[in-house]
Amino acid sequence: MLPTGIVGLEAQLWVFLVAMIRPGAAFLAAPVFGAQNVPIQVRLIISLAVGIPAISQVPFDLPPDGIATVAGFTLVAGEVVTGLALGFAVQLGYAAAMMAGEVIGNSMGLGFAQMVDPQSGASSTALGQFLSILGTFLFLAMNGHLALIQVIVDSYRSLPPGHAWMGQGQIQDILMFGGDMFAAGMAIALPVGFALILVQVVMAMLARSAPAMNLFSVGMPATILAGVILLAVAAPAIGEGISTSIERGLDLARSLVTAKGG
Repeated sequence: MLPTGIVGLEAQLWVFLVAMIRPGAAFLAAPVFGAQNVPIQVRLIISLAVGIPAISQVPFDLPPDGIATVAGFTLVAGEVVTGLALGFAVQLGYAAAMMAGEVIGNSMGLGFAQMVDPQSGASSTALGQFLSILGTFLFLAMNGHLALIQVIVDSYRSLPPGHAWMGQGQIQDILMFGGDMFAAGMAIALPVGFALILVQVVMAMLARSAPAMNLFSVGMPATILAGVILLAVAAPAIGEGISTSIERGLDLARSLVTAKGG
């Protein structure tokens, strides 16, 4: 519980610091919150606004000898690991959109068009950037940011500070979910990617039947045009696939705070 009075001011500040660790770590690893263009001050304010009410709902006392002890370091490490696991679970679901964009962009021949991803700061294809922005819109439209905050608040009941450690089963769930999201990204890109492969096969057949034709001047525009048309046709299916992947990431985060440690 929160200490009161002038005497407990230092202890209260330490409680505030501990309360910010788990939400801060989750927001650092989660999509949207963890974007590089989000100021660090905004993350700190949101972490404090989420952490103080959350830690107030469970019995909590600082280590008797302070934070700079073995018990204190264990407490901080558990908070960091739990927060990162919750945010990373949602990030894995969000990453399916980026992977689908990379696959489709390379199939369209746009792999050379690189842009800086505002989420991670790394370079990605233009189409991967487009699907990443689409995933951000869908994440916010389905109230994924509010669902993540709710998961963080609920985690304090099942994993109170000082006892917040991921079990072997929970870590295995995260690893297996990463493989599932790899398959989900491929499934999202499959309709457009497979059709583009057929277009490239047709262009190869034309190049064999008409060797005098300049394949590079015809094949690249035809592939890009076919890709744009296919993206417009498959947009509902792509949006549904991205939404499903994000929802599965949120479901995994909820299961992490309710599952028993292994």
